[in-house]
Amino acid sequence: MKFFIDTANLDEIKAANDLGVLDGVTTNPSLVAKIVQDPDNFTYEDFKNHIAKICDIVGGPVSAEVTTLTADEMIAQGEELASIDENVVVKCPLTIEGLKAMRHLSGNGIRINATLVFSPTQAILAAKAGASYVSPFVGRLDDISTEGMALVEQIVRIYENYRYPTEVLVASVRHPQHVVEAALIGADVATIPFSVIGQLAKHPLTDNGLKRFMEDAVVIRND
Repeated sequence: MKFFIDTANLDEIKAANDLGVLDGVTTNPSLVAKIVQDPDNFTYEDFKNHIAKICDIVGGPVSAEVTTLTADEMIAQGEELASIDENVVVKCPLTIEGLKAMRHLSGNGIRINATLVFSPTQAILAAKAGASYVSPFVGRLDDISTEGMALVEQIVRIYENYRYPTEVLVASVRHPQHVVEAALIGADVATIPFSVIGQLAKHPLTDNGLKRFMEDAVVIRND
């Protein structure tokens, strides 16, 4: 399973990339808004430059989301985003207008990440529209007392049934167990917040064992 980091923070991306396990990055308008210090003077050119900086750090796919609602506007913006770097993947929402944009962009060789997916029918449409990735938001489903990982399992099974090449990208990950369940189900990608990436490597028995090893290491002379 591939690991993407879900952030627009350059420091977090650099730190995750230094671990040697990072395969890509996903961003969205909310994540970008978190890193903007002066919203009144942040332009679309600034946004594109920021995406370019991310691409300079990570050699894998970098998802950049359109911020318009009509198909024509999404297409124009998607083409502009894709021109930033060969690794840019254009995120389009799973709406009627989004589907039109996905079909046009994917038909012209631009990779698409179908985002804000909350049902298996939406996932089927994303695959048929040529999306490279489909992003079911498991945490947001959990928030409304629906089992988010059940949706991932349904999508994986449907895609296997029909050999759709679209990769299942588990989004809205809230904790390490989401990552474990995604891997058990057979999802292709999990996009993970920086804080959760750190939790993946932590275990109290590891910490306790290492402490004991370091205490006992005093008997090993290193002259």
